[in-house]
Amino acid sequence: MSVSVKRSDVAVAAAFAVFALFEEFTIRMPGGWWPYALAGFTLLILFRRRIPLLAMVANALAAIHVFYVEATIDAEKTVNFRLWQVVSMMIISYTVGRERPSDKRGIAAVAFTFVMYFSFNPGDPMADIFFPIAPYLLGLGVATQARRSAESARALADLREQQAHDAIMEERVRIARELHDMVAHSVTVMVIQAGVVRRRMEAGLDVDHDLLRSIESGGRDAVGELRRTLGLLRGEETDAVLPPAGLDRLDELIGQVREAGLTVSVRREGTPAPLLPAVDLSAYRIVQEALTNVLKHAGPVRVTVGIAYRGDGVHLSVVNDGPVAAAPAGGGQGLIGMRERAALFGGELTAGPCPGGGFAITARLPR
Repeated sequence: MSVSVKRSDVAVAAAFAVFALFEEFTIRMPGGWWPYALAGFTLLILFRRRIPLLAMVANALAAIHVFYVEATIDAEKTVNFRLWQVVSMMIISYTVGRERPSDKRGIAAVAFTFVMYFSFNPGDPMADIFFPIAPYLLGLGVATQARRSAESARALADLREQQAHDAIMEERVRIARELHDMVAHSVTVMVIQAGVVRRRMEAGLDVDHDLLRSIESGGRDAVGELRRTLGLLRGEETDAVLPPAGLDRLDELIGQVREAGLTVSVRREGTPAPLLPAVDLSAYRIVQEALTNVLKHAGPVRVTVGIAYRGDGVHLSVVNDGPVAAAPAGGGQGLIGMRERAALFGGELTAGPCPGGGFAITARLPR
């Protein structure tokens, strides 16, 4: 076993030895038994952290032996406590409470020390109780506080780890929503456009080359956005094939769904105001998902897209005149994602059939 000790233990033992020497040379004449006793007590203090219980018992036995030797050579046969002996016992008693707070043997060692001191010094019971027990209780309190602080630190670390995990999960959900909106829209438009090409070919009609180019362009754009989104997920500095989506790309989106068969008109109100990038992206994705739902559930119908910039934010609306029965149900994943996007920034989104027929999605995103 290594015999190395902490510097603080060496400092405490050295301070104790200096204090004891000062007491002996100023109060008592040097000589006799005390140098050997002082050396033994100093070693006990030096190694008290390694052997706290043994140091406690040995300190008590050594002190009683010293008292007994002094009593036998004192003409009046009296036992007098030396202050440095009491100090050594208090230091070791504190160490037992600090290092062994839940050890029943520590309590037994303190009790043994109290009994021994009280047996040889029954005239001052308060001192016999205070000197061994008070330092032990102080060390016990310090150990309890240290344990609570450690538990609080662990709880705080666990909380931070859980918060980090929640943040990662939220980011994964956000990325999944981005991939869903982007891929679902692009693939839906491409499928519908490919269906138009197939029907024209089956009917013996000429294939619209612009439509084929639109399918090719949509696929290329989808792959580009997918690569950019996954690159962001991996933390890479990727060169985006397309600029980040926002309402400034709305005309491009409208052109895609028009080629897929929708008749779309756009109504704008107010002066366009700058939006936070995340809000701008969510506004674009809401319109994109709403148009994708129309393609999926209503087919080639007339759609009106409204964008209004007002004092409380940007207002969006996507209204189609298709059959209500073919409109998306309120529990669809697309509607859930759109509601989450609006709620993320303190906005709101409503979806439902129109009184005169068709289906409407309206949303407000604060600026």
